[in-house]
Amino acid sequence: MSTALTVTADRMKFLRLALAADAVVTGGNGLVYLAFAGPVSDLLGPGAGLLRGIGAFLLVYGAAVGLLATRRAISPAATRAVIALNIVWTLGSVAAVVTGAADLTTIGAIWTIAQALVVGVFAELQIVGLRKTRNN
Repeated sequence: MSTALTVTADRMKFLRLALAADAVVTGGNGLVYLAFAGPVSDLLGPGAGLLRGIGAFLLVYGAAVGLLATRRAISPAATRAVIALNIVWTLGSVAAVVTGAADLTTIGAIWTIAQALVVGVFAELQIVGLRKTRNN
């Protein structure tokens, strides 16, 4: 590997890890929602149909984020899109709890806030990783 590629790969390492972790957690969450929509619905509150839809979205989104993480050169524009979607997800999750729109149980509200925090942390890590690709 040439020196230029080594430097680029080193600069991408943190961002790649942040994206990969996001992909694994998001995809895993999507699989659980799809495979166990009924029991998860009973626990969290939203209907099984809604959870299946969310699960399908999360599975596709997780796969897309995972694919981005595997690229030799990670697209800054695609990374910014992931960050933006993570922020929207975080804010939407908080709004769902505050407004009561999702018919969440108490456990569902706690879960929703907890996962919003995780997604917010992924967004922050991705922002830091994107900055590292430009500043090192």
